Amino acid sequence: MADGCMIVGAGQAGFEAAAALRAEGYDEPIALVGDEPHLPYQRPPLSKGFILDQQGMDEIELRPSAFFTDHGIDLVTRERVTAIDRPSRHVRLASGRRRSYEHLILACGARNRELPIAGARMDGVVYLRTLDESIAIKQRLRDASAIVVIGGGFIGLEIAASARALGKAVTVLEAQPRLMPRVVAPLVSTFYERSHTSRGVDIVCNASVIDIAGNGAARVVRLADGRSFCADLVIVGIGVIPNAELAADAGLATGNGIVVDDHLQTGDARIYAIGDCAEHPNAFAGGRVRLESVQNAADQARAVAAVIAGRRAPYHAVPWFWTDQFDLRLQMAGLSQGYDQAVTRGDPDSQKFSVFYFKASRLLAVDSINRPADHIMARRLL
Repeated sequence: MADGCMIVGAGQAGFEAAAALRAEGYDEPIALVGDEPHLPYQRPPLSKGFILDQQGMDEIELRPSAFFTDHGIDLVTRERVTAIDRPSRHVRLASGRRRSYEHLILACGARNRELPIAGARMDGVVYLRTLDESIAIKQRLRDASAIVVIGGGFIGLEIAASARALGKAVTVLEAQPRLMPRVVAPLVSTFYERSHTSRGVDIVCNASVIDIAGNGAARVVRLADGRSFCADLVIVGIGVIPNAELAADAGLATGNGIVVDDHLQTGDARIYAIGDCAEHPNAFAGGRVRLESVQNAADQARAVAAVIAGRRAPYHAVPWFWTDQFDLRLQMAGLSQGYDQAVTRGDPDSQKFSVFYFKASRLLAVDSINRPADHIMARRLL
């Protein structure tokens, strides 16, 4: 007899899937398998509240250990699924064990994209994705004085803001001409560059990093144009790579992630993929997309749980995101790629404004800085 539902990955998406299955009344066994030693936890605080000691472990854990026992969820930590045997509906674990499944949910997440340059593996060069990495950065920040952050996206800028709040000298190196170039309009990029600069962060765009040098530990980050920046801690945030290899090795289609349909099913009707690892059709993107957000992870988890429980409906949730940097909260609703008009509401100088993105007069997305009411309105409109 198949062993209920196996969930690969104990991050936000995996946890939400397990919880949603029980909420749907699913009473078969559920196994939630993750390779970290911790209870499932929230990732957003790792670059902000947790690293600043404003939030402790108990505040970032998604649920206490009793939740899993009380809901009959077999939480397996420090374990990794290494292979899927689709014909026999089994997975093989790194420990050598095999477990059967009736339904398999791949919530494998993503991993840090590493710098492909000399010195990238030197001591003092760190990345942030996991709780253990956040703990390590928190410890290193206590003794570091000069921080170089490579990458001017959400993670890089959040860490820069946190490090600056601790009184550190911070330089952000961004390869593109502006900050957060993939997700916001130039107006918003300019606003954030000025906001960071006014708080003492050195922002360098068009920065092509060629190597990291030091005598056994990172001390200098060098650019192609000859400039160099001293550092006793280098934090890299240049994006992630979806963990799709497990699916690919099992013969499932992959692209920019694990390929799924609008019910989040792979080519094997018993196998689903959700969260950061899933490439899915999305009406708001006008095509296939892979999204990295708490909202997407949670909403896809609930959608898959409903499908497994017999309530089939296509996934069609409005994408939304947020980032906190200093006292600025940017909330984003929709996907702005391909816009042909941007309309501003409010005054950027007041640090409270929104940007509405349109294409052919149709609203695509709204970015709101310190205007939560606009964000809520945007989600309803979209």
